[in-house]
Amino acid sequence: MTQQRQRDVAVARRVLSIEADAIGALSKALDASFEAAVDKVLECRGYVIVAGVGKSGHIGQKIAATFASTGTASFFLHPTEASHGDLGMVRSDSVVLAISYSGGSRELIDLLRYCKTYSIPLIAITRDPNSVLGRNADIVLRLPEFEEACPNGLAPTTSTTMTLALGDALAVALMARRGFSPEDFGARHPGGKLGKALHTVADYLMSREQTVPTVDEDARLQEVIHDIAAGRQGCVAVVDKDGAYRGIITDGDLRRSMEHGLDGPRTAAQIMTPGGRTFAKDDRIALVVDVMTKLRIANGFVLEDQRPVGVIHTKDLLEEGYI
Repeated sequence: MTQQRQRDVAVARRVLSIEADAIGALSKALDASFEAAVDKVLECRGYVIVAGVGKSGHIGQKIAATFASTGTASFFLHPTEASHGDLGMVRSDSVVLAISYSGGSRELIDLLRYCKTYSIPLIAITRDPNSVLGRNADIVLRLPEFEEACPNGLAPTTSTTMTLALGDALAVALMARRGFSPEDFGARHPGGKLGKALHTVADYLMSREQTVPTVDEDARLQEVIHDIAAGRQGCVAVVDKDGAYRGIITDGDLRRSMEHGLDGPRTAAQIMTPGGRTFAKDDRIALVVDVMTKLRIANGFVLEDQRPVGVIHTKDLLEEGYI
């Protein structure tokens, strides 16, 4: 390692050490005001409106996004835009979360006045409860006074890290109070690999137009071959006279049956794999992928009231980004 690289790593370790210590101090400083903030947000029937300027504003945008994705309706409001008409977004059923490490950001003044005038609850995140922001807040979440990791002690580094961590703590505490489930999370994250893993089989089927290939259990070999080819899924569901699912026939099952020539099985019931691995509409796609991967199967039927209502194929899961 070169001397310059050693110096760079030493600087990075110093920054991380300072910020880690600051978060530790923040954890110890939490008091009844944190519980009060959780209660106030849970009482909110409108939006939690997060406001801040500069780096506090950037952190505020992330906090608002985390709230919104974890069950707390929220959006970010820039204080300057608020002073030029966007105060109309702040309704009487809102709760405002204002962020300023010093507590003296002049851009917040109009928003503070508005909250006072219309009795809108205000939660502050600041280091100084005696600042303009602190004095005008109903609840103050106080940040410990701690040195910035910046070598000049000026650039918001430690302070923004504490604010971000406190926002996460508030969001997670709200999730715990609400009993926010993976299904709730998935409903708010339908896109991307994470969102797709939380989709249910019903979600998967909703976006697909498909006719489930089925064949009667007494069907002869030629009919089975025809229906598998027509279905274009590489498989067919075998059903009884009432339409209830009995088993699955895949291309592989057909090939194995033909190895016996004229002495081989001749009906769908004789050719099929009884049962096979099936899925329900409320199963998560992550479970489907895991099962199909571990069992090394390419197809699986979806059942509802013992009747096949859909089919899942690994090639489709790959094409649509589920795998």
